[in-house]
Amino acid sequence: MGKTKGKVVLIGPVYPFKGGISHYTGLMYRALCKTYDVTMVSYKFQYPKLLYKKEQKDYSNDSFKIDDTQYLIHTANPLNWLCAARKISAMKPEMIIIQWWHPYFAPCYYMLCKCLKKVKILFVCHNVFPHERFPMDRMLTKTVLRQGSCHIVQSKKDAEDLQSIIANPVFRQTVHPTYNAFRIENMSREEARGKIGIGNDEKILLFFGFVREYKGLKYLIRAMSSITKRVTDIKLLIVGDFSSEESKRQYEDLIGQTGAKEHITVYDGYIPDKEVEKFFAASDIVVLPYVSATQSGIAQIAYGFEKPVVVTNVGGLPDVVTDQKTGYIVEPESADAIADAVIDFFEHGKSADFAENVRSEAYRFSWERMVEIVEEMLAERNMEMRQSLDRQTDRQTDRQTD
Repeated sequence: MGKTKGKVVLIGPVYPFKGGISHYTGLMYRALCKTYDVTMVSYKFQYPKLLYKKEQKDYSNDSFKIDDTQYLIHTANPLNWLCAARKISAMKPEMIIIQWWHPYFAPCYYMLCKCLKKVKILFVCHNVFPHERFPMDRMLTKTVLRQGSCHIVQSKKDAEDLQSIIANPVFRQTVHPTYNAFRIENMSREEARGKIGIGNDEKILLFFGFVREYKGLKYLIRAMSSITKRVTDIKLLIVGDFSSEESKRQYEDLIGQTGAKEHITVYDGYIPDKEVEKFFAASDIVVLPYVSATQSGIAQIAYGFEKPVVVTNVGGLPDVVTDQKTGYIVEPESADAIADAVIDFFEHGKSADFAENVRSEAYRFSWERMVEIVEEMLAERNMEMRQSLDRQTDRQTDRQTD
């Protein structure tokens, strides 16, 4: 795929901002750069402390750093939005790609889109609506996403949500690409376990990420009672940031009630990028027991380490799993269903087969496929512009003939 002269501006969080959207944006930038002339535009200010009280940046690992990123946007300053729009317009992009995941950004993005309305704007929707809904989120989302020329969604649920607020939207549905950039040291399973202090003979389940109610961790914890009766030498690693000390205590109390406390280890707190690898490399299977979801970057991190996943049949999670091949799809809010999947995986020794199946589906989850979709949308835009110019020329010719 040869590099073109097409100019693209990519807007979203990127290093040093934390989180999956930041990782996604950085990887998307690198993939697009193989084809386009891309300028990365990020925030000089992302969230106010009132909304996000914890540290928003992580400088500990610069593997996701994008050189020459322009930190232009202050999301809470209307005067800044006008200034940022002028600077972006001066770049003369053919397309602007904006990461969308929460209505907090609605006023800022609405103004940017209005000021840049002559340029094709593509929204990459990580969630059309937020995981945790609130009054007016639908109105705010509709107001902004209607400004887009086209959209990419990454689950059937998001496709349905987009169509519920925009009549006949121009969109493509694709799967969330794989996060493979966390394989920094390319650790073996044994090396990773040595760093964590886990024996090579132990069987490891991993729950990873921010601990929130909608992620259904309590069902996985409850499943451990049944799992430990059938699978010996098994351990569940809960690795993530609890929303509060009260929330953490509630989960600790639940762990104590299972009778499987010695099989569960909690690693509380934000995990820096450079520490992610050891947990996934050490694990045998990753569990996403979500109660609701659109899609999840955790599944794609797991695939980046060739690890199968157990997901619940909610939102877009089933879209990324081939049941009994790259993982298991189970009913939500069911500790028994989770237990059955985990027991089947270990009792029938499916690790090697599942890892091979994950490798065989690599293209479907590749960033190259994502870039192809962006190319298709830009090509459609260029075709529309040519057709519009042709119609204008035809009208002028008709008037001159008359």
